[in-house]
Amino acid sequence: MGFPKDFIWGAATASFQIEGAWDEDGKSLSIWDEFCEQPEKIFDKSDGKIACDHYHRYREDVELMTAHGIRNYRFSVSWPRILPEGTGKVNEAGVAFYSRLIDCLLEHGIRPWLTIYHWDLPACLQRKGGWLNEQMPDWFAEYTGVLAERFGDRVKDFITINEPQCIVGLGYAAGVHAPGLKLSVRDQVLICHNLLKSHGRACQVLREKVKDVHIGYAPCGGPAIPYDESNPADVEAARKAYFATKDRTPAFSVAWLSDPAILGRYPEDGLKYYGQYLPEGWQEDLKVICQKLDFYTQNIYEGEEVRAADNADGYETVPYPKGHPRTAFGWPITPRALYWGPRFLWERYRLPFMISENGMSCHDRVMLDGKVHDPSRIDYLHRYIRELRRASEDGADIRGYFCWSLLDNFEWAKGYTERFGLVYVDYATGERTPKDSLTWYAETIRTNGENL
Repeated sequence: MGFPKDFIWGAATASFQIEGAWDEDGKSLSIWDEFCEQPEKIFDKSDGKIACDHYHRYREDVELMTAHGIRNYRFSVSWPRILPEGTGKVNEAGVAFYSRLIDCLLEHGIRPWLTIYHWDLPACLQRKGGWLNEQMPDWFAEYTGVLAERFGDRVKDFITINEPQCIVGLGYAAGVHAPGLKLSVRDQVLICHNLLKSHGRACQVLREKVKDVHIGYAPCGGPAIPYDESNPADVEAARKAYFATKDRTPAFSVAWLSDPAILGRYPEDGLKYYGQYLPEGWQEDLKVICQKLDFYTQNIYEGEEVRAADNADGYETVPYPKGHPRTAFGWPITPRALYWGPRFLWERYRLPFMISENGMSCHDRVMLDGKVHDPSRIDYLHRYIRELRRASEDGADIRGYFCWSLLDNFEWAKGYTERFGLVYVDYATGERTPKDSLTWYAETIRTNGENL
């Protein structure tokens, strides 16, 4: 059977990770610009001031996609590049950059998929409380309105927010990502609610301002994988574990940050723990939060095996054996995550589904022959995409796959120590070298996955 004939094959990036030009053409500081200035926050003491210099080299990057058959490009917009004060006056030079990028994509036959928010909040808004401020949904709606008005004539595919789980869990709970705070569970619940409300407001603005718009949402969460797929008890245990809201933090729950947006309600087990922290009038807010979505996406890299157990939860995690394969980042390699995650998500939400990020960090380098050979990445992508195809063949409505990432880039708190790209970037010179995996991915796109 394979993938549908109109399957969407793409590659993804994020503004702060690739653009550089940190203070050019009127852009203000983001929370990540300021976070990088703090000692010991970035593993290799680097920053995003230059990154891949995509701001100046975007045409080269578009041509690389064109040459390898990538016809869908997911990118994010830098909020402080568009609205340096967070709200108010529009920075025309920032708008002009994304307008040039979008025009260049369309000239090369590449469909733009615009992510409104991928973590680079204007620092000036963080000084007003950031996502904890109850005005954030209004600010986010204003920002979305600018993108809709300036780009909606050419961009029809929008993703509202990338990985709200990481925004809260890493940025405001663990403090390992910008803005580097460790807030109470009460504050985390409020931030989740503001993120959800901002998503809803953005959907309303896009529907109002963009003709023929398609809107999606990109949360994340490691799927629970049945230890024994042939055992119905293990399958049910995994399903339960995947959508459970734990009593430690709401931040990394799949259901807490998707059920309100799609089903119009918070999960019951989550309300038991966190309902007391929701703001007054939260029930009414659900009418704003729950908006029509055209597709639902998730960023999925790894999962954990789960089996049925005779305990209060009804399930238990099965530890991976010693020596289990891992990426250079140390993440376990679990291809079945791309079968069971999409399958469970399709069963629960019944929305056309896409993988908005999947890929791996490898110990890549330019070798003596001048090329970058990355057989581990090819094997990883092969195994994972084959599982996604299995989910499609078993009835889940799978519409697309975006590989993370087009380019090696600034990997947040890990700096430049992790290489996820299909294209190798020499950060000293900016030179791009396509990896073997890009050639392999081009063939996968050309054959619509028949080479798997």
